[in-house]
Amino acid sequence: MRVETGIPMGDWRAVAAAAQRAEAQGFDGITMPEIANDPFVPLAFAALATQRIHLGTAIAVAFPRSPMVVANTAWDLHTNSHGRFVLGLGPQVKGHNERRFSVPWSPPVPRLREYVEALRAIWRCWELREPLHYEGEHYRFTLMTPEFSPPASGLPPIPVTIAAVGEKMLRLARCGAVDSSRRATTRTRSRARWSGAATGSRSTARRVRTNQC
Repeated sequence: MRVETGIPMGDWRAVAAAAQRAEAQGFDGITMPEIANDPFVPLAFAALATQRIHLGTAIAVAFPRSPMVVANTAWDLHTNSHGRFVLGLGPQVKGHNERRFSVPWSPPVPRLREYVEALRAIWRCWELREPLHYEGEHYRFTLMTPEFSPPASGLPPIPVTIAAVGEKMLRLARCGAVDSSRRATTRTRSRARWSGAATGSRSTARRVRTNQC
């Protein structure tokens, strides 16, 4: 069992001390929801103030953000925390997407599946220097030049979790769209996990749909 806690979100000056207290008290992780504040920024302060504790969003709202934007933010948090970041995503509901974020709504399960696949394709491109070529019904990423590619991290892949509410979203989690494990312990295992991190996706070819999920 993992025990996680939250820290102040609205006062960045209070984040470092709160994160250090949580780590000293033995919590396994710090998680940030997206409610009235950005969930990513406080984790950057927490990453610099701690050494062991895992840091994650629980959750960040996915669809108003391009997967490329989230890929960059998650990559920076993961590398600067030395592999302690966990990306938690959720779709929110139709009303908030359309009327609060002003983004089109579509069935969330296939869209979130593609979102996670696209993230993994981008990260694999950066870590393994593979060509970026992800094409789905909702997302298409086919351009990545060296100037915009961060250096390889040498870390295991970024774990992704989802807010799974309802049978179809739970099935998506079961079918391997998200991670149930955390991270490998050696660089060799890290590269092996990157090589297998494209479960359910095609990073160099058009996406192939299956009937399993």
